[in-house]
Amino acid sequence: MGRSNERSLGEIIKEVLRHHRLEGKITETRIMSSWENVMGSNIARYTEKITLRGSKLIVTLRSSVLRSELSYSREKIIQNINRELGENAINDVVFL
Repeated sequence: MGRSNERSLGEIIKEVLRHHRLEGKITETRIMSSWENVMGSNIARYTEKITLRGSKLIVTLRSSVLRSELSYSREKIIQNINRELGENAINDVVFL
């Protein structure tokens, strides 16, 4: 078997994840794991739920005041999360 036909384990895993549509769930889990680190403990304390739909992050908060404040920082939050993940995983964030 020639070397050109060989694939790395990482490539095979990515293909299986794509095939079974699990990539988004893994990204969602990574975002949830790093949410406090990216946003800080005060914001994390008011966060009820984080969901990823395609490349849109949906964040449910317990504070309407915080929801309004964060909506003004939407672009910066997207940049910070993508930087933390090391990829452009999200391109929009919605606060509910």
